[in-house]
Amino acid sequence: MSDRYTTGMKTRRAVLGDAHVDRAEAAKTSLDEPFQTLITEAAWGTVWSSDAISLRERSMLTLALLAATGNFDEIPMHIRATANTGATEQDVIEAFQHVAIYAGVPKANHALKLAKQTFAEMSDT
Repeated sequence: MSDRYTTGMKTRRAVLGDAHVDRAEAAKTSLDEPFQTLITEAAWGTVWSSDAISLRERSMLTLALLAATGNFDEIPMHIRATANTGATEQDVIEAFQHVAIYAGVPKANHALKLAKQTFAEMSDT
């Protein structure tokens, strides 16, 4: 594997946690292996591994972008990742308020619903 892949996997594990990455790796098949390599190198090995902004800021940006573009399936995973990135519940609220103003109240409302549910699940464990 490339250095960028190795860096990406390290960052991915730091942000998402070993359990999540281990499950994803165990589920990987020849069909999605090229895609998994792409996101590990590009998203995790390049974007998330950059030291230009903090993991906290990157987490807030990611959540806002996911909500703004309606990619709601990824929001719970990235809410859980806040435990590792340092983004607080207040940070998430602020990010989704930006979504409400710049991308639409329904998207922010749905994202907040998912955040509330995921934070509640996190506090139960």
